[in-house]
Amino acid sequence: MLRAINTVGFIGLMRPAPGTWGSLAAVLLGWAIEHWLGFVPLVLAFVAVTALGFYTIGAELRDRPGDDPSEIVIDEVAGQWLALLFPAMGFWMRDVPMVWPGAVAAFLLFRLFDIWKPWLVGRADRRHDPAGVMLDDLWAGLFAGICTVILAALYHGVMLR
Repeated sequence: MLRAINTVGFIGLMRPAPGTWGSLAAVLLGWAIEHWLGFVPLVLAFVAVTALGFYTIGAELRDRPGDDPSEIVIDEVAGQWLALLFPAMGFWMRDVPMVWPGAVAAFLLFRLFDIWKPWLVGRADRRHDPAGVMLDDLWAGLFAGICTVILAALYHGVMLR
């Protein structure tokens, strides 16, 4: 059961680049949650998957210190949903469903930060413990979400004038 949860229904077993497949599945599912159920259910889903990820990754890697198997992608789901919350909140505040540029930017920026691992993302990754497996993706999601909002502000505030 832990393997099914941590690989998000075995999506993490897809090759190549299981993290990208997990992120793509996450952005599509998160976008669907936001579109059909709304922003608040997306927030609740993010909180639930984050708590579940900390628990299940900790349980799976308990006897494997320092291990970060690439097939574990529940951390990508949590990080991608965090990144997606930023544009989703902007659209929610305007009472309209999120449109594709916000979701695509959140996806691309999340993958960039998750692969590049700058600053706090890299520091969390270097913890080499189950919490670090989750935290590096949460930091990447936070940075991606902030950058998505900055890019949207630049586009709508500067480029459309």
